[in-house]
Amino acid sequence: MTKKMSNLTSRVIVSLIGIPLLVALCLIGKIPFFIFVVFIGAVSFYEFSGMLKNKNAFLNKLVGYPAIILIIINEYKHIFDYQTFFVLVTLALLGIELFRDRSSAISNIGSTLLGIMYIGFFSASILDVREFYSDSAFTYFQGGYLILAIFVSIWLCDSGAYFIGSAYGLHKLMTRVSPKKSWEGAVAGFVFAVAGMIAFKSFAMDFLSMQNAVALGIIVGIFGQIGDLVESLIKRDANVKDSSALIPGHGGIFDRFDSLLFTAPIVYLYLQLVK
Repeated sequence: MTKKMSNLTSRVIVSLIGIPLLVALCLIGKIPFFIFVVFIGAVSFYEFSGMLKNKNAFLNKLVGYPAIILIIINEYKHIFDYQTFFVLVTLALLGIELFRDRSSAISNIGSTLLGIMYIGFFSASILDVREFYSDSAFTYFQGGYLILAIFVSIWLCDSGAYFIGSAYGLHKLMTRVSPKKSWEGAVAGFVFAVAGMIAFKSFAMDFLSMQNAVALGIIVGIFGQIGDLVESLIKRDANVKDSSALIPGHGGIFDRFDSLLFTAPIVYLYLQLVK
């Protein structure tokens, strides 16, 4: 009982500090939000690397960290061409692995590339969404509201899936990946995500049409849950409960932002399609 109370207290304290900070970063945007995204990418890669050690895969951090940070910088400033970038990254990984004697070279290189692609580009997409309405100072705030709406919809999706699934879940969603999740919970999460996006559009996003709000809610409701399942798959394969213990009562950064990481690139692609 004491442990549960301590865990609840930690969660409350983290939320009281984290939520206002998150809101401020989203609304301010620019360099503070850029630093926030770099933090998400770098720490998630660190946690990903730690989990994969359990599979005897040793990621090349000397290449991985700079690659992820450069991808995020390039999405912010568009400095270099990605074809050249990936040629150099691949050459570096192959060359360095010749001098590393740590488990399987194929596993090490493959896992590092997966981490760079998954965490690097998906993190950069968060920045892309926030900066989407950056044509003028007048429209810049819109990206802040949009990224906040995505956060809120993800939170509602997770909460709806958890509470409805716990109370009424009878049909298992994917036992191999996450035995406790149910189809009833997944459907509830989807509905909550769409409702959350519609509600946010009504109160704070007049610049977004109702059609686009519903579409974004559908994207969050589907891909947010898939992102959670993907991270659960990795954790289950690596035999860990959380990606790390960095956030008291909440696990790691990868745990907290897995749904956003998976949702952001789909949202960005959709925004590009309808702009």
